[in-house]
Amino acid sequence: MQGSAYGASLAGGAFDFVNFLKQPQTILRCLSWVFSIVVFATITAEGYVNPLTESETKCMFNSNDSACSYGVGIGVLAFLACVVFLILDAYFPQISNAKERKCIVIGDLVFSGAWTFLWFVCFCFLANQWSKTPDTTMVTGDAARAVVAFSFFSIVTWGLLSYFAVGRYRDGISDFDQEYRDPANDHGTPYPPAPYAGSSSSSGPTGYQQSPYSPNQEQPGEYQPPAY
Repeated sequence: MQGSAYGASLAGGAFDFVNFLKQPQTILRCLSWVFSIVVFATITAEGYVNPLTESETKCMFNSNDSACSYGVGIGVLAFLACVVFLILDAYFPQISNAKERKCIVIGDLVFSGAWTFLWFVCFCFLANQWSKTPDTTMVTGDAARAVVAFSFFSIVTWGLLSYFAVGRYRDGISDFDQEYRDPANDHGTPYPPAPYAGSSSSSGPTGYQQSPYSPNQEQPGEYQPPAY
């Protein structure tokens, strides 16, 4: 059962790098990794401006520092998570313990679902703050629009990752149900039928099997003189 649990049918087999790169999860994680870099790197490099009337820098999204901090935080954590899950995906076929695979799949499912929601919040928050920015001449409009756009793209990629994680979890449960059967519910007998069953003329109780000794064996009550 462990050889095909949670989508890994070659537990302990050799790592196939080409096949790993062709997997949809790998492609989506790489895209999510790039999108997260664009978001937090753009905000870090161009997201803070210095208004003429103030000495301190302000966030380009309506001077709301919380918006920039939120985008950077979500982007950095998504970047690190993509690296971790890429490593786990590469190591996943080598894991022969079904419980460890289950923990990885559940962790991927929970994190992907959570980050899909957080990226949605990030997109809505940054788009709303950018629409309320009074003076866009002091900031780089392309940078702000890029952050908003790639936040939206991240919703799509992380949502697809959640979808594939759900599918892999269901495959694991299906493999377990097909391979495991409770002996208490198995009413089939593993033994051949008794020789007396089905024969009305045979003597002996039902289910009683013949003695392994031959019928020509002497009865224990008969006395046999010793041979000299």
